[in-house]
Amino acid sequence: MRHFFVSPSQIEGNKIMITGSDVRHIASVLRMSPGEEISVSDGITPREYRCIIEEVSDSAITCRLIFIKEENIELSSNVYLFQGLPKADKMELIIQKAVELGVYEIIPVASERAVVKLNEKREQTKIARWRGIAEAAAKQSKRQVVPVIREVMSFQEAADYAAMMDVKIIPYEMAEGMSETKKIINTLTEGQRIAVFIGPEGGFTEQEIRMAAKAHIMPVTMGKRILRTETAGLIMLGWIMYQLEK
Repeated sequence: MRHFFVSPSQIEGNKIMITGSDVRHIASVLRMSPGEEISVSDGITPREYRCIIEEVSDSAITCRLIFIKEENIELSSNVYLFQGLPKADKMELIIQKAVELGVYEIIPVASERAVVKLNEKREQTKIARWRGIAEAAAKQSKRQVVPVIREVMSFQEAADYAAMMDVKIIPYEMAEGMSETKKIINTLTEGQRIAVFIGPEGGFTEQEIRMAAKAHIMPVTMGKRILRTETAGLIMLGWIMYQLEK
């Protein structure tokens, strides 16, 4: 079943109005017509609105509510992925899969070893695309919220942003003790804010690790093998999801 997002104001009684770019997608790409069933979320509440398409026009899709599914499918803690800017289009893959795994926010980080350098115009173009990918992934995985893609931050800005979070970890190739990593993952509990810092190709510099330590971001190991940037974050998110999923 196809899943879409609307604002709360587009839900009135048993009528739901879908507007914007989804109108063309529903009518022209998916070629859906009156009588077909879809699901809708408002991006705020843990509700899934099941509805029937009643009318298709150039400006809106009018739907009739059938029932509301109240089950909360989001993770019980908010997970923030601080991702060092990777090369090429790897960020798109990371965002897509991180959304599927339940991430709450993704913060692109312009770390020292990041090869990608974005000027203001290019950054805004990239962020707009990344946000579109996040929304598409949220629809596909039937998330009840669309994860936020923040503006690009420096490492120091990212560390400051993570300051008030409950658990803060940074996989680092020089860290040791897989038992400590397992202990951190196994003790994650409901309602925490969890920050995960992932380096770009080449990893974090020693200076950035020192900055992380000052911000109480704990270096951890992910095992004996060196993982690519697009692999490391997804594995860590997978471990966290396994611990928090109910």
